[in-house]
Formats: sequence, structure tokens, C-alpha cells
Amino acid sequence: MPIEPLSDDFEDNCARFLPESAELGCVWALEGEEGFALCESEKYPQTEVMPFWSRREFAEIHADGEWADYGVVAVDLEEFMDDWLTGMHEDVILVGINWNSELEGVELEPLDLLEQLEQELQ
Repeated sequence: MPIEPLSDDFEDNCARFLPESAELGCVWALEGEEGFALCESEKYPQTEVMPFWSRREFAEIHADGEWADYGVVAVDLEEFMDDWLTGMHEDVILVGINWNSELEGVELEPLDLLEQLEQELQ
């Protein structure tokens, strides 16, 4: 069954992130020689956002242009929750959730996403 692509409905894309990540047990990011893909926040000046996707296919779309040298990597969901989100909070980096092909979507505070994931997994 083909996977429904992400849409222009940011809230819908975000809502898909929790159950799909929980089902697969991981999230997907882009990693290059300099580290993981980051971009400027649309909402907050001087703040960076690290995008994550709930499916490999969604992340692969973005491994081009300025991120052409980046590879798609899986991050174990438990590690993402235990280490990544708290570390991103400390580093003041927001989480981009299931951004669409235009790199548009929801930006969340890492601890807000952690709370949502914990509720999803209960």
C-alpha cells in the first residue's frame, strides 16, 4: 500500500508523526559531514530547527539541493526521547516535525514533543 505523502496541512503532518514514529520505533533525520541538517526557524530569529520525519521516504525527498551530500539516518525512538530531545532543549534547537517537500511545517520545543511521544507510547 503506498504511503500517503505529506501535505500542506502542517497540523495533519505533525499528527502523523507520533503514531508513525511509535509504530516504526524510530525517527529519520539527515546527516552530513558537518553533522545533522539544521535550518533557521521561521518563527524565532537566531534559532535553529532540526527537522525529523516519521518515515524514511519523507526524509529522502530533502537529501538534495543544499543537503545533497546528506544521508538519511534512522534514530532509535528511545534514544531520540532519552538523549536527543533533552540535548536539543539544552542547546536551544527546535524540532521540525514531518516537514513537507517545501520544508514547511510545525516547529516544536523539544520537551513538548517528548511529552507528546510519552503519551503516545503509553
